[in-house]
Formats: sequence, structure tokens, C-alpha cells
Amino acid sequence: MSSNALFADLYEFTMLRAYLELGMTEQATFSLFVRRLPPKRNFLIACGLANLLNEIENLRFDGEQIDYLGSLKIFSSAFLDWLQGFRFSGDIHAMREGTPFFENEPILEVIAPIAEAQLIETLVLNQIGLQTILSSKAARIVAAARGRVVIDFGARRAQGLDAATIGARAFFVGGVASTSNVAAGKAYGLPVAGTMAHSFVEACASEAEAFRVFSEVFPETTLLVDTYDTIEGVKKVIALARMRGEGFKVRAIRLDSGDLDKLSREARQMLDEAGLNDVQIIASGGLDEARIDALTARDAPIDIFGVGTDMAVSSDAPALDIAYKLTEYAGVGRMKLSTGKRSLPGRKQVFRQFRDGFATGDVIARAGENLPSIALLRPVMLAGRRVASEAFELSQIHAHAEEALAALPSKLRTLQSHKSLYDVVISRQLSDYERLTRERLSR
Repeated sequence: MSSNALFADLYEFTMLRAYLELGMTEQATFSLFVRRLPPKRNFLIACGLANLLNEIENLRFDGEQIDYLGSLKIFSSAFLDWLQGFRFSGDIHAMREGTPFFENEPILEVIAPIAEAQLIETLVLNQIGLQTILSSKAARIVAAARGRVVIDFGARRAQGLDAATIGARAFFVGGVASTSNVAAGKAYGLPVAGTMAHSFVEACASEAEAFRVFSEVFPETTLLVDTYDTIEGVKKVIALARMRGEGFKVRAIRLDSGDLDKLSREARQMLDEAGLNDVQIIASGGLDEARIDALTARDAPIDIFGVGTDMAVSSDAPALDIAYKLTEYAGVGRMKLSTGKRSLPGRKQVFRQFRDGFATGDVIARAGENLPSIALLRPVMLAGRRVASEAFELSQIHAHAEEALAALPSKLRTLQSHKSLYDVVISRQLSDYERLTRERLSR
């Protein structure tokens, strides 16, 4: 039984009871989309679909959950009996994970009896919203790294166990190479990576002793050199290398504080002069995409960036203006008319246009249209069961994201705002349908 069956706002359950008791059981379409991109984002990356579909496919209410709902004294026994047998029976069409998308484009659409589609609203927003935020943040950091490796160091600063674990998955989709989070490594088959902590150095009699004994236990380790004095730490690594000779296998040193540009240059020169050209330099400590971009723009000799807090919480854009809205019921288009909260009626499709292998713009159209371009929404669940299972392999999602990002105009992949360079338009058919639906609802 799913332990997440109660993961819904109370009003989902009260609406469900009302739908059922009023005989409102027709098919509905709900669209998930982002109204506005965060200020520093030229695009977002769709992420979290596989987790969501797994939750929906296994959504069941056990006796304890039913008893809890009954204790609220607002639900009839008939309604609780209906929940006892709940199974999601609908269809879901969605963008493939790792696909870049833009404002007002449906990331996914749920087509199901209205009560079923309503119940999963909170789950859909939570699962897609968080991973989309984090994968999009990771893509910016990876872009700023300009080909250098990025490692996720964010678990200890993430906002909870679940956020840390699925966050590592989202970061991998966004281009991050590995994670320090062992639980995430096991859960998703992610490469895991780590170094050593200041506490180990402090616990030993001296820094030199710490380096010596740790590298005896883990010969191909990374040594953290900034516990006391960074340059002196590098000197101790070099001394250890001379002592070990051909037995020296240390792969990297890590800089975790100070002027990373200056220190990395000094450290690189010292290592090279000592013949340790293969020893890499890892930088960490309060990094974000702006700091990384500045370092790589100056070609600081840093091979790997370990990024923690800023990526783990997407500190510059920790939330999305993401919405899950009814767009069709009983075959009739539905939409909001509220100021600033536009929703496009009916079932839809997003078509991406290409020229010479690069994306040039998107068209949001009605589901039945057939435009000469690539359709981004495709069936991922039919009659409550997942389809196209090969698309949920994380390695394939990672590769798809890399390819899809590379196909965007190069300026969109920079940290500067260039939203105006990519057109997202509404098809003539959808525009006419929106106008007619608006007129009907305004009467």
C-alpha cells in the first residue's frame, strides 16, 4: 500500500466527495504548466516524471488511512468505501524528463475521471515542481562550469531527506556528474563521490599525519588542504608524494575556502613543478553559478566543482509559479479568467521547431493538430499503467537532457537573461478556441 495516499490537500478530498455525490464523473483534462519563469531563468528542465508515475500507479488507501479520514467526521461511509477501492485509471501525456520548456507550456496533461485527476493534484505539483526547480538550477551550474565536472555536495543543507535524495536525481538530469549522497546513489544508481572532512585532519596529531594515514587507507583519495593554511597543506601533499614515490596514488586536492582563483593557480604551479601534473584540483565552499562562471571565465585551473547549499535549495529561485488547472470537462473547454492567471483551454500539444539541428521556437497547439515539427507531449501512462518504460532509465534521461540542452540557442544556455530570443506562440486553432471559451464563460 502506498504510504503517500494522504499526500493531498484537504480540499482535494472534499471536492472528491462533492464530485461523487453530485454525479460529476465525466472525463476531465488537467494541465500542469509554469506561468512565469523565474527572473534568472531562460528555460526550465522538466523533471520528476518517473517518481510521479510510480506514486500514481501504486496509489492505494489502507485501513489506517481510511480510519483517519473517517475520524475527521466530514466524509460519508459511502465515500470512504469508494476510496478503499481507489485505483487511478486515467491517461497522462507528458514531456520527456530532461526536456527544456518555457512559460505556459504544458509539462504534462492528465486525462481521467475528474475525481481521479483532482485527487493527484498536490502530488503532481510536488513531484514535478521540486525536481524541475533543482534540475534547472543544476543545468545553470553545469553551464557555468564550462566542461569541468560538478559534484553534488548538497545533502546536508537540503530541506529534508526526501529533497536531498530526489534532488541528487534531479541534479544528475541537469548534468551533475555524481553525488556525495550515498542513499541517492543506491536509490537511483548514481555515481557517488567524496573526499575527506576537516574533522579528520583536526583529529589527527598533525595535518601531515592526517594525509599520510588517510592515504594509506584510501590510496586514490582526495586530500583536503585548507584546514589550517592552504599553501602549507599543498606543500605537505607534495612532501607525501616525494616520500611515497611511485606508491603515491592521491588523485586530487580540495580547496574549500579563501580566494579560489589565486589559491588554485598557486597550487597548480606547485603541483606541476613537483611533477604531480595528474593530481587534480577540486574547489568547494559556498559556490554558486556566478562564482563558478567567474572562475572558469578566468580559466582558473580547477578541474572539479563541489556544489552544496546553493544548488540544494536553488537559493536564487526556490519556488516556481507552477499550476495544475482544469482545462476540459465532459468534452468542453474550461479556463480561468482571473487577472494574471491565464490557463489555455482543452487538451494541448507542444511542437518544437528546428533549423539545422537547433531549436528555433515552440508552438502551443490543440491536441489534434499536426504541425511540421517535433511533438513534445507523448503518452506515458494509459489506463493507469506506465508505458514507454525505456524513457524512465535515468542514464537515458541524462543523455536526453544533454542533447536537448545542446540543441537550444547558445545564448539561452548562458547565465544572462535572453528570454526574448526564443519564441513561444499559440497556434491559430488554440487561439480561436481560447477566444470562444472566454466568450462562453463571460456571458
